[in-house]
Amino acid sequence: QPDRPHIMFQFFRNFFKTKLGLAISLAFLGLIALAFASADVSSTGTFGGIAGGDRVAVVGDEKISTSDLVRAANNGLEQVRQEQPTATMQQFLRDGGLTAALDALIQRAAVKAYADEHGIRAGDNLVNSEIRMIPAFRGPDGNFSEDTYRQALALQRVTDAQLREDLGIGLLSQQMLIPAGFGASVPDKLAYRYAQLFKERRQGSIALLPAATYAPSDDPETKVLRAYYDANRADFVRPERRNIRYATFDSAALGDRIEPTDAEIAARYERDAEQYAASETRDFTQLIVPTEAAANSIRDRVAAGASFEQVAREAGLRASPVVDVEREGLASEASPAVAAAYFSAAQGEMSRPARSPLGWHVARVDDVETKPARSLAQVREEIAKDVREEKRVSGLANLASEIEEQLGDGATLTEVAEELDLDLASVGPVLADGRLADNPRQSIPEVLRPALTTAFQMDEEEPEIAPVESGRTYLVYEASNITPAAAAPFAEIEEAVEARWRAAQGMKAARAAADRVIARLGKGDSMAEALVAEERRVPPAQSVNMTREELARQRDQRIPPPLALLFSMAKNTTKKLDAGGNMGFFIVRLNDIEMDDIAEDDPLIGQAKRQMGPLIGEEYVEQFGQAMQQELGVSRNASAIEAVRKQLAGN
Repeated sequence: QPDRPHIMFQFFRNFFKTKLGLAISLAFLGLIALAFASADVSSTGTFGGIAGGDRVAVVGDEKISTSDLVRAANNGLEQVRQEQPTATMQQFLRDGGLTAALDALIQRAAVKAYADEHGIRAGDNLVNSEIRMIPAFRGPDGNFSEDTYRQALALQRVTDAQLREDLGIGLLSQQMLIPAGFGASVPDKLAYRYAQLFKERRQGSIALLPAATYAPSDDPETKVLRAYYDANRADFVRPERRNIRYATFDSAALGDRIEPTDAEIAARYERDAEQYAASETRDFTQLIVPTEAAANSIRDRVAAGASFEQVAREAGLRASPVVDVEREGLASEASPAVAAAYFSAAQGEMSRPARSPLGWHVARVDDVETKPARSLAQVREEIAKDVREEKRVSGLANLASEIEEQLGDGATLTEVAEELDLDLASVGPVLADGRLADNPRQSIPEVLRPALTTAFQMDEEEPEIAPVESGRTYLVYEASNITPAAAAPFAEIEEAVEARWRAAQGMKAARAAADRVIARLGKGDSMAEALVAEERRVPPAQSVNMTREELARQRDQRIPPPLALLFSMAKNTTKKLDAGGNMGFFIVRLNDIEMDDIAEDDPLIGQAKRQMGPLIGEEYVEQFGQAMQQELGVSRNASAIEAVRKQLAGN
């Protein structure tokens, strides 16, 4: 039997992933993100020349500057680029990123102001403790490192004060917001209702009015396309592109420097003399008893023909095997006397009793393995191989350090390549995800993959060096011909503009057609009649008759948006829904809803109470956050916000 409660709540989770549920879930996510405020700072710097003032919002007495909003927007874009490397600021703004960033800043300021007003604080010791727990600030020994901490802050262009302030606000958020939603429970009637929804059956129909069906077929005039391009320039932005010049080098660049000399081989042989000297290891089966008399008794009985293991069992003991024992190791672990006794007995014989701090030892020698000494001539190749590898690793590291110093002193990539006799190569223009801009089906060479992120962060003609292939090869590279993200010239993409224009016109006409169909349905026409009345021939509607249980059991676990809409509508209503991707519009008609009762002790009710509890808690957190803002008062500077938007968009 499938886990029906799990499937039902998986349905609700998937619903919140749709466009319809996204608005609901974003509010929760924004509040939860406050607990991780340390990630809210990316780059510093000022944002001058903004029209409308230098404040985008005021929360109580807390002011949010234009530079704060720019910083938050840039950080938000960087987070998006973790999943979509070629994402542009224009896309970020178009998808509501600036609004989300400002909302988060306002809630952040509200938390700080509310905490100050009510005497809630996060002390220096608590902030210090949080800093020490961050893995990025730990040194090679696993402990907090001041040097690593400073280097990490410098790399992210974050000051110590900024980080401490953000961590402090994050701790305040945890103190206030988490308790607000902790332990929230669902009333029995509400749990019953949600459990009952699992059995709900809905009947209706869904039709698609394709944008392509309504798109114009005539060739548009160039001035029409040009006007469309100018009005929608952000839709034609090409991601940032860069050329990458690079060269690689490995141990071949060291020449004969890695070959070990006779003196080095002899010194290594002398240093590891014990490793090459004659050695003997033994396997034993031993007993440790309290008295010498007991040890002698056991030894005598075994010598007389008894089994060592049987004698040990009769004495209530168990003989323990010990393998690959060296004399020096045994002497240090037990005692020199025990080592002398064990290594003086012949194979198969019992040793004489000998004492250690643990008691009296007696053992049977099970195996003796002797290794003769090896001369320098015998181990020369073995030593040479080890020394050669060590010199290769250290030589490459030293060479890389030398090159890094040269680059730091202003040396160019060309000069480094000439000095080491390296072959320079160039690839590009390249996108941030590694695809070639001129041929997206091709990608950069794999050797460049580890350096791609850095290559898109560095300034032009500032060479860098990086190890690849586990340090066996090094890469020296630089970015050149950097082309910022910008709208492509109209002349280069006129065909793409025309295709986008046709799709836009088709969407506009499809929207009007959807309104006409809905009007006909409102007058009593059936879905089939309303569609046939269209001048353009459109696909017939699809009937829907299913329960939430059946919907949740779809194999791909993704709820189609029109079905999600169908299961959120009122009976005898009709709605239109953008199909996305300029595909057209869905017409969703809900004719009937059937709801069966369930038993008061149905397990679904208990499952609903457990799994709906966290959602109620998130609602409490959201309402508490809104209450903070209402008590403190929030004002937004619309002109400054719009000025920031235009500046970020490059207008």
